[in-house]
Amino acid sequence: MRVLSGIQPSGRLHIGNYFGAMRQHIQLQAEHECFYFIADYHALTSNPAPQEVFQYSFDVTMDYIALGLDTQKTVFWRQSDVPEVTELTWILSCITPMGLLHRCTSYKDKVAQGISPNQGLFAYPVLQAADILIYKSDLVPVGADQKQHIEVTRDIAMRFNNTYGEVFTIPKEYIVESVAVVPGIDGRKMSKSYGNTIEIFEPPESIRKKIMRIVTDSTPVEMPKDPDKCNVFALLKLVASDEELADWESKYRRGGTGYSEAKKRLAELLTEYFRPFRKKRAELEKNPDYVRKVLADGAHRAKAVALKTLAEVRRAVGLDMANV
Repeated sequence: MRVLSGIQPSGRLHIGNYFGAMRQHIQLQAEHECFYFIADYHALTSNPAPQEVFQYSFDVTMDYIALGLDTQKTVFWRQSDVPEVTELTWILSCITPMGLLHRCTSYKDKVAQGISPNQGLFAYPVLQAADILIYKSDLVPVGADQKQHIEVTRDIAMRFNNTYGEVFTIPKEYIVESVAVVPGIDGRKMSKSYGNTIEIFEPPESIRKKIMRIVTDSTPVEMPKDPDKCNVFALLKLVASDEELADWESKYRRGGTGYSEAKKRLAELLTEYFRPFRKKRAELEKNPDYVRKVLADGAHRAKAVALKTLAEVRRAVGLDMANV
């Protein structure tokens, strides 16, 4: 099956990105035909500085390759390198009911977070639908809280097919139920917008300092602690072996172990987990031409699929002069 997903180049990637999505993307390569793109058109909705758009896109590319992206098997490209998706967005906009967009919660959530409202932000779901449909994607990995995005895409695709004929594949969401929300150092969901992240490739000493600042309760060292309510323990679950995790749970419940001890071990485990990826990332930084080639090759492969789909769409809606 063809799997599609995108990631916005809105800053340095953090361990929440990795354990929440990127690791699953890498794993899906083994069984599926994967199409992954850097959503730089989407990033423009928050009006980033121009120099940041490209630099973050380049950083995301290096991150994915370092973390195990198979550039021979997986198609990986910048969204803006296949501008055909914007033409499809306009065509889909013309059949998308306003009521459908008004019901989308993402726009309200973004505005509530302080992002200035704009038409691009409001119409975001239509561009997202075009991203998915132009590559005739079967599966779209999303978090359980993002299921609405796929429902909107399915609705738009079915409206188009009912109006113009069977052109689009109707995608399904691929939800990995076992993936937990990764807490940030303040206890909220790890997010760049909250400023509570631990970056994947930041220096080990910086990672250690951030981990030592993770918010915990005031339970004394000698008292039992509830591991299910501890942000440090939640992060330990991501990197500790089952045996070690069981040992930490026992220490928590019987008391006598402070949060500081758990934080120090978490810093060690995180540093060790990402050590081989860090080495690969450093090599990529020395070879920017290779990174550019990966993006160029990916764009070429993605464009071939997009052009074919767009040609079908143009014929269906009457924009192809060959039909005259």
